[in-house]
Amino acid sequence: MAMQAEEIKALIEQGIPDATVIIEDLRGDGEHYAATVISPSFEGMPRVRQHKAVYNALQGRMGGALHALQLKTAARD
Repeated sequence: MAMQAEEIKALIEQGIPDATVIIEDLRGDGEHYAATVISPSFEGMPRVRQHKAVYNALQGRMGGALHALQLKTAARD
């Protein structure tokens, strides 16, 4: 079963409490999303570690309930 945008957002916010999270359904099919995650906790962190933090927040749902996620991360706007 596909995940809803609200569920993705809630998981990321729960895993990275100081994050601002924007989720976009890229195809309108509930399976292909883009996420922008901005968190001060990413300051000084390499991009690959930022992405890993987001994937960890998703609690293993990538590749299963969550089919595709285009990810953009930053420490600030």
